[in-house]
Amino acid sequence: MAKIVNCWNEWDPLKHVIIGRPEGTNVPAPEPAWWYDLPEGGYPLGSYGPFPQEMVDAANEQMNYFIKTLEKRGIKVDRPTIHPCMFNVPVSTPDWTQLNMHGVNNVRDVFLVHGNYIIEATTCRRSRWYEYLNLRPLFVEWFKKDPEVVHFGAPKPRLTDKSYVRNYYYDFNNVWTDEEKKQRLYNWEFQLSEEEPLWDAADAWRCGKDIFHQASCITNRGGMDWLKRTFAALEPGIRVHEVQFDTPDDPKKPNNHHPWHIDVNLCIPRPGLCIYNADWKPRTPEFWELFKKNDWELVEAARPTYVHKNLVYLTDLYESKSWISVNTFSIAPNVMCVEAHETAFIEQLTKLGVEVIPIPYEKVIPFGGALHCTTLDIYREGKCEDYFPKQIPGY
Repeated sequence: MAKIVNCWNEWDPLKHVIIGRPEGTNVPAPEPAWWYDLPEGGYPLGSYGPFPQEMVDAANEQMNYFIKTLEKRGIKVDRPTIHPCMFNVPVSTPDWTQLNMHGVNNVRDVFLVHGNYIIEATTCRRSRWYEYLNLRPLFVEWFKKDPEVVHFGAPKPRLTDKSYVRNYYYDFNNVWTDEEKKQRLYNWEFQLSEEEPLWDAADAWRCGKDIFHQASCITNRGGMDWLKRTFAALEPGIRVHEVQFDTPDDPKKPNNHHPWHIDVNLCIPRPGLCIYNADWKPRTPEFWELFKKNDWELVEAARPTYVHKNLVYLTDLYESKSWISVNTFSIAPNVMCVEAHETAFIEQLTKLGVEVIPIPYEKVIPFGGALHCTTLDIYREGKCEDYFPKQIPGY
């Protein structure tokens, strides 16, 4: 039987990918894990509902162009089957009711593919609890066709009120100073408690035997520990490293000290070259030591150039430039899809020897992420390599 799932890193030659869908994306109703307040777009705090149809249509047009670009290069593209629970209806478990779901545009967030393993993340948000249903039909099909596929989910969290820090968002928005918020970031203290392991797959950056996973507001210490133990048991020799990123004080972006997903902080076009966010720099000393000890080049990314002016969005994009520019997608070593408006970054990558494929994607980004967020690579040619043979003890 043909091998279907094989993906050990972020840059080997791509043969098969899933790309999300904007249909069914909502501004989620408030929940303990997250609040949205978009009064300019018609969704003030406490309100919720589906994205405007004209935004869905514009996003689809750009995603279709992206898909055609990949298919012209011989890459197979699958799309999720959208479950009815995505279309702005209440969902519940025995512990809670959530008035609507988030959507399935960002397939990277909930699913981690490493080697022949497909792992469903816990997520920390009630509005994403049932998101796995959209991709299950594909995973079940591949499990039947490929005898090497191993598909499982992390323990499904209960997400009771005990999983969250009481009054976190009120204190974040009304009580704590920027210095207090930054200190909480350094202490890895966000809206999640340690009641149960919680983690998002988009906090992971895969490099063969090494996986770098962000210590963020959607991955707690228990989630990180679960990942480390699980990979140690599944694949002896796979190393999960936690990494924190610094953030600048910026009164225009009060959520700066609330990090969410690693793929706005770094990208790797090829082995030996890591490009990182110039404002959200890695602050874990062992991270720098590990890369330098193994002769990797670490380069600050060029600053974003495009000004986003969206009134409805699931990322911080109101009349501002955004480090979502770093959120790219490689289809081979030194071949990278980049948002077409980010001209400074495109110029920098070209000078670094990277073939850039410009992809207009600014209409997709308000749905929660850019090129890396909306893709889930399933098959890349290659095997598990050790790109960091000189390890740092204890890291």
